[in-house]
Order: sequence, then C-alpha cells, then structure tokens
Amino acid sequence: MTTFLLVIIYLAFISLGLPDSLLGVAWPAMQSDFGAPLETAGFLFMTIAGGTIISSLASGRILKRFGTGNVTFVSCLMTACALLGFHFSPSVIWLVLCTIPLGLGAGSVDAGLNDYVATHYKAHHMSWLHCFWGVGATFGPIIMAQFISGQHSWRDGYFAISGIQFALVVILFLTLPLWNRVTKNSNNTLNEEPEDSNGESYKEDAEDVKPLHIKGVKLALMSFLFYCGVESTVGLWGSSYLVNVKDLPVSVAAQWVSFYYAGITFGRFITGFITFKISNRTLIRVGQMIALFGAILLILPFSSILSLVGFIMVGLGLAPIFPCMLHETPSRFGKKHSQTIMGYQMAIAYTGSTFIPPLLGFIASHSTIGIFPFCIVVFVAAMFLSSEKLNTLLKKQGLFRDDTSSTAI
Repeated sequence: MTTFLLVIIYLAFISLGLPDSLLGVAWPAMQSDFGAPLETAGFLFMTIAGGTIISSLASGRILKRFGTGNVTFVSCLMTACALLGFHFSPSVIWLVLCTIPLGLGAGSVDAGLNDYVATHYKAHHMSWLHCFWGVGATFGPIIMAQFISGQHSWRDGYFAISGIQFALVVILFLTLPLWNRVTKNSNNTLNEEPEDSNGESYKEDAEDVKPLHIKGVKLALMSFLFYCGVESTVGLWGSSYLVNVKDLPVSVAAQWVSFYYAGITFGRFITGFITFKISNRTLIRVGQMIALFGAILLILPFSSILSLVGFIMVGLGLAPIFPCMLHETPSRFGKKHSQTIMGYQMAIAYTGSTFIPPLLGFIASHSTIGIFPFCIVVFVAAMFLSSEKLNTLLKKQGLFRDDTSSTAI
C-alpha cells in the first residue's frame, strides 16, 4: 500500500511538470497568432507563478484542513481545466484568465508533497520525486513540438497535454481513500527519519524563535530565489533565444529546450543513486559549477551545436540542486520549523519564477534577446555565492563536518 502511494506521488509530480515548460516553447508560435509583443509571455508566466506563490503561502492551512490527497486531486483538476482553456482561448485576455487556476493549482500540492518527502523519506526519494517532475517537463515540449511541426497547431498541443492531465485526475480520484489509510497508519514503514548531510538524524530543533529569524534561513531563501530564476528563465526564453539569435526553426528550438529538461530529469535520476555516497552539500556545489559552465558555453560565439551542449549542461547542473536543498531543510533548521520554512522556500522560489523571467523579457524587448546567456551566468553565480555563504555559516554552527568525514546520506 505504501509503495503504491509513492507511485501516486510520483504521478502527481509528473502532473506538476507537464505545464511548466509549455508556454516557453509554444510562445514563438502563439506570439504570431495573437500578434502580441515578446514580453507578453513574461507577464503570463508571472501570473502563473504569482498564483503559485499565493497558494504556497496558504498551503499550511489548506493541507491541514483538507489533507494532501484531496489537495493533490483538486490541484491536478485545476491545471487540466486551465490547459484546456489555453486550447480554446480566442485572445490574450483569455490566456491571462486561464493562467490563474494554472498557478493556484500548483502551489499547495508542491509545498505539501515536498515537505512530506523531506520529512519522511531519505535524500534519494526527493531526487527521484523531482526526476518525475522532469519527466513531465521534458515530455511537455516534445509533445508540443510534434504538434507545431506536424500540424502547425500549438492549440492541439495544449489539448493533448490537458488530456494527459485529466487522465491523472481520474487516477488521483480513484486512489483518494489510499491517502487516508496511509495517514492513519502511525506505524507506516515510510516514516523514516530524514538525515543531514553526514548521514545523522537531526537531533535538536532550533530554539523557539520565528522561522525567518533562524540563522541561515534568509541565505537559503536567496538560493531558492536564484535557482528558480535560472530554471524558469531558461525554460521560458531559451526557445526565443535559439529562434531569434541562433536562427533555428521554432520546432527545432522547442526540441532543444526539451533536451534541457531531459538533462534535469536524467540528472535527478542519477542523483538519486549518488546520494547514497555523496552529501547533499557536495551535490549542490558541483551542480552549480556545472550549470555555470554550461551557461558560459551559451555565451561563446561558436556553432549552434555548442549551444545545445550548453543547454544540456545547464539542465544537468540544475538537476541535483533543488531536491537536495529541499531535503536539507529539516537538517539545516530542524523539524519543528520545517513545514513553515518549506512553505517560505517554495514561495520565494516561485517569486524568482514570477519576477526574474519577465524582467529579462522586458529588458530584451527594449534591447535584444541576446542578453539571455549573460543573465543566466549572473543568476547562477548569485545562487552559488549565497549557497556557499550558507555552508560557511552552518559549518561554524557545527551542523555538518567537512566532506572528508561525510560518507553517506
């Protein structure tokens, strides 16, 4: 029963990933149909992420009242209806209206499932969970690219994705009783203690202080801000950069962006195995360095193939960062404040998704989309610096030892 629940949670994260990558790859075709300016995609993306921020901040009360299973079911239903609305939208105004349930549907379930897995599962489960988000995010552009190149219809692409979402809605509805049975089973075998980056359970919670006043929390939030800024910016504007700067066809650019998401997906699958031997902290650091190198490749004025390599390397580099940072939350700040801080982290992460990509789009519309790779380098560097400063602070507090003494998670 508990294994089947894990499968359902993975399916829910496929549902979360499917819509995340669609707008960016479809926008070059949508922009032409609606006659909208380039930065409109940024405002649509901002509305989606804004709704997610609101639902993330309210997730604690919502999950406590209705339960994770019910919230997951309703959230998936909302996103399915919103994607169907994109298919029928006659104007940009209708697109804006559809982005509201699309954003609200993601926040609560995202925060709830992340906290559940961080609290009850080991690090490899978190990596594989977000690997399944990558499955959805990878297949979204592939499906959309097929409809754009074959039938020249982004609308049919949204229709197909909404159909997949509705299928997941049916599965979630039929398995709702499972969530209640597992929740009531206090001796459930999934209730494993989360471990810190040295393979030791966190023994003491932080003192009775407000979560935002705990040392290191603000640095962690800064890391999440720039991580989601990078991930979302590449997903939203990568296709436009390839079309307008590298002169690639829209369908080819969409396929290349799918390789970026495939890098995230494959990287998280591999990370799940690597976490048995390497600490979360080391994986975060190495991932940031790989992402930075990939972003630098995008700047270099060489062949388009090098840009493809850059996109894949950025995806591979980003792969371990988000799940490892999430899984570190109870270890860094204690289980007492874990759920609240997790909600803050998800909210600030979506804040990065809300404002950073539209900001780049606004600047690009008044200059050139050629600034895209330079901005990615700056964002990754900012994430790296805030993360390293947090590591230094935690090391001073004695919450982890040097890597040489850390053998497993």
